[in-house]
Amino acid sequence: MNYISRVIEKRIKERLFKEKVIILYGARQVGKTTLVKKILDEFGENGKYLNCELASVEMGLSVLEAEKIKSFLGDYKIIVLDEAQNIRNIGKVLKIIVDTYPKMQIIATGSSSFDLFQKLSEPLTGRNFQFMLYPLSAGEIKESKDLFYLESKLENLMRFGGYPGVFGLSEEEAKERLNEISANYLYKDILKFEGLKKSSVIKNLLQALALQIGQEVSYQELAVKLGINRLTVQKYMDILEQSFVVFKLNSFSRNKRKEISKSVKVYFYDLGIRNSLIENYNPLEIRNDAGFLWENFCMIERKKYNEYNINFANMYFWRTYDQKEIDLIEEREGKLFAYEFKWNDKKGKIPKSFLAGYPDSEFQIIDKSNYWQFLCPKI
Repeated sequence: MNYISRVIEKRIKERLFKEKVIILYGARQVGKTTLVKKILDEFGENGKYLNCELASVEMGLSVLEAEKIKSFLGDYKIIVLDEAQNIRNIGKVLKIIVDTYPKMQIIATGSSSFDLFQKLSEPLTGRNFQFMLYPLSAGEIKESKDLFYLESKLENLMRFGGYPGVFGLSEEEAKERLNEISANYLYKDILKFEGLKKSSVIKNLLQALALQIGQEVSYQELAVKLGINRLTVQKYMDILEQSFVVFKLNSFSRNKRKEISKSVKVYFYDLGIRNSLIENYNPLEIRNDAGFLWENFCMIERKKYNEYNINFANMYFWRTYDQKEIDLIEEREGKLFAYEFKWNDKKGKIPKSFLAGYPDSEFQIIDKSNYWQFLCPKI
């Protein structure tokens, strides 16, 4: 597969050499290393790549003294610290570098935000730019190829997801690669957090969530099903979210008597991973979850769209006690925008109760005829 340009590459380059550390978050295997090495290539011998999962790198950055850190790093103009969360006291290490050697550009990547963010938050306050890299987006595919190519790959994205190492493979190769990612990478950072050892519980939780995309999730019901307590479910959910496997959507409500106000839905950052968890890669025409896959696809692509286009929008779903619902509510620019995602050619209309409660809101159906206008960012 030809390289597909990533939206944030240009934005990262625009912030180089501003005397700040650049932090790049994202799940394992989404292309962080490929992206930072591509940026490094432009600097030739002035750039250096360091894999922080290697003991030699961890040891080289273990002493919090400016001269020893500089001696290990050398005189390079730009240095990448890949999977930086593995370095003890990484926040303090980076603070020393940016304060003592401000002309040296550091790019630090991390696949577990709960780990890296905690280590960076206080030492690097005001000293960093942060970026998030997702699996390939519909917009990146469309811009690197064209709309016809994206259309031809739409069902493939819903079955096998957008991991760069998966996209473009044959079906059998894609299945093998996704199973490998699930087995070898999905739990790597999750299980390290607080010394978690029960990979079976995490896997069972993910499988349960995979079967409930597009539906409201009850922590209590999950706890009973998995044989653990509710607080443990919430804790594991937070860890899964902070390791970029799933994300939550809260309910929108300003009318407590009629609208659900304390419920959540859970979606996967990558549908290939979701489908691998339930071992179902079947074509959409023979599936009973195609509508939910479409909803998850639209939700994550919209999340990418908003972030890549720097659209500040709060995202919710909406439902009433009498079962009226809307898939997505965006609160932005002081206004509400409501969206329904339809895979099949079903007609949809805004619930009268929503329109009555929020008369200035806008409503739109997103289906296969117009999704690219809604989901594809302007690069």
